[in-house]
Amino acid sequence: MKIGSWNKLKVTNKTDFGIYLSDGEGDVLLPIKQVPEGTKKGDELEVFIYRDSSDRLISTVNKPLIEVGQIRKLTVKSLTGHGAYLDWGLEKDLLLPYKEQTCEVKQGKSYLVRMYEDKTHRLAASMRLYGFLKPNEKYEKGSHVNGIVYEYRKGLGAFVAIDDEYYGLIHESEIFSRIEVGDEVRARVINRRPDGKTDLALREEVYVQMNDDSQMIYDVIKSYGGVLPFDDRADRDLIKTEFGLSKNAFKRAVGKLYKERKIDLKDGKIYIVG
Repeated sequence: MKIGSWNKLKVTNKTDFGIYLSDGEGDVLLPIKQVPEGTKKGDELEVFIYRDSSDRLISTVNKPLIEVGQIRKLTVKSLTGHGAYLDWGLEKDLLLPYKEQTCEVKQGKSYLVRMYEDKTHRLAASMRLYGFLKPNEKYEKGSHVNGIVYEYRKGLGAFVAIDDEYYGLIHESEIFSRIEVGDEVRARVINRRPDGKTDLALREEVYVQMNDDSQMIYDVIKSYGGVLPFDDRADRDLIKTEFGLSKNAFKRAVGKLYKERKIDLKDGKIYIVG
């Protein structure tokens, strides 16, 4: 029998509390409330094998949200002294040990994890996905992809699982607003390396993004009553905090608004014209 997977087993015995199923080498209980009506000795059933709260092997006909070897996004139900417990669709929650966490997880938030069988033959989850994703052979440069951040490393950036399958990285230089592990992102492929790992950007190409940036900046200036108390010579950290933009992107968007005569720059401030 394979724990954490679906198994086709034969009914060997019926009791008042369920039926016993066998693969010819061992038996496992399917509780009475899950036994399909009309099931009899000798029938074959497909069941999922896991361990109950007493650490005994048990079977179910209910479909879990994840199986051994799969990568799925699961929600934290509770936090304990030895890890977090995740909702995976079955009665006993799935343990995410502290050593398998890539950040401090929060109750109620969802994270991308892989389920594995540990050395003691118990099922557990891990957020450490780097060695279990595949090279990207699907998306070319310029493509737009969906992914989930599974790790953040200072100096490198946000590691993303594209489609829960492929390697992706948003380099720190491409991040201008807060991004956390567990966040779902829509990104643009800016480079597919020879090894299949993929560099991503959250922003569009300059000529496309500049239109959105200039409109956003214009709206922010309006919210200041038509006068922004600094101009495009401001400190890059102030610009990033206020607009979530790099200094170069801010200068490009401000230049566009100025050429369109929507703003004026004087005395270290930006004014809306008209």
